[in-house]
Amino acid sequence: MKEVYEFLKNAETYYLATVENGKPKVRPFGTVDIFEDGLYIQTGKIKDVSKQIHANPYIEICAFKDGDWLRLSAKATADERREAKVHMLDAYPMLRNMYNEDDGNTEVFRLSECKAVIASFTKQPKVIEF
Repeated sequence: MKEVYEFLKNAETYYLATVENGKPKVRPFGTVDIFEDGLYIQTGKIKDVSKQIHANPYIEICAFKDGDWLRLSAKATADERREAKVHMLDAYPMLRNMYNEDDGNTEVFRLSECKAVIASFTKQPKVIEF
């Protein structure tokens, strides 16, 4: 999990895919955190991405850095605890001008059933499951 976290953190931008009405939806994301030995992402409850995850919690993430790419498939489960939200927002203080842990909008998702593949054109793929 730590290697996947580091890859996403260092890539700075990753692309999150969800499904809406049977069609893929992909958008850039940038938040990733480790809290209580779990990998987390963050968004706002008012956004379509939140509604899509609640309707179908299986997501995919893709990122590229230094000639390597990461593909991660996971199940995203909302963690409504204030502590999880605080931890995420403390890791990304620049988000505090849009979100806070008590605003009723901030939402963090814990990723489970994770399978990541780190690959490139010059190396054998590395599979990480957690």
